[in-house]
Amino acid sequence: MARQGDPIRLAIVDRDSGFLQVLGKRVRAHGWEQRVLPWPPSAEELVAMRLGALVIDLALLGDGGWEYLRRVRAALPSLPLIVCSGRSSVAQRVRALRLGADDWLAKPCHPEELIARIEASIRRMRIAGAGEEALPGIDTGGLEIRRDRFQAYIGEQSLNLTRREFEMLCLLAAHAGRVLEREAIYQHVWGWAMARGDRSVDVFVRKLRSKLERGSPAWRYIHTHFGVGYRFEPLRADEVAGEDLDVVAPSAVGRGRARAARA
Repeated sequence: MARQGDPIRLAIVDRDSGFLQVLGKRVRAHGWEQRVLPWPPSAEELVAMRLGALVIDLALLGDGGWEYLRRVRAALPSLPLIVCSGRSSVAQRVRALRLGADDWLAKPCHPEELIARIEASIRRMRIAGAGEEALPGIDTGGLEIRRDRFQAYIGEQSLNLTRREFEMLCLLAAHAGRVLEREAIYQHVWGWAMARGDRSVDVFVRKLRSKLERGSPAWRYIHTHFGVGYRFEPLRADEVAGEDLDVVAPSAVGRGRARAARA
């Protein structure tokens, strides 16, 4: 992945000449560098290109596109990868996202929207990278967060977190003891402002909390501040028994820290 401060190098696997011409003008206006590829490069070639992002028209790859997505994501876990392709089904989009695509934009689309989505993906990766410098690893309450593997573990057992679950856990853990508002969490993890009524943060926190508590029943890691957001703080389950972890009063934060210090 390109270093921050360098011009963004964008590689596009596409053969739509009209779309590429219009997109190229927008890309140059942003001061980026664009490289059009009529074939899908290997993971080794992608590494050598030092890209800021990769955009793929998945239709060009046929059935082999799914395996290609998986290989690229496995080899370059921090490379923003956006699919920009034609008409698709929900099942196809879901499959691509689960195989490692960061976003899917359907054609026809406006080049400026594609650029905005690329920027959002790059921003999320850079936030994660900045957090990595401040948080080389966490091993607390039996939980180990491994940024080099994009995964979290209880002992030797992987929690099998999705990318967004992992990003959310890293964000919360990097601000342990502090309450993060839902809007701030959404902005960091999804890369854009949260729409009114969007419950994505709550849904992902529920899934993340479930995996954490299945892996380590003796600990409680994520606490809800009703109407505000969430706080990461490893507390022993027997010490928070009787407290409603979904509605934590401000005074409970201080009690929780004292308990954690005694643990």
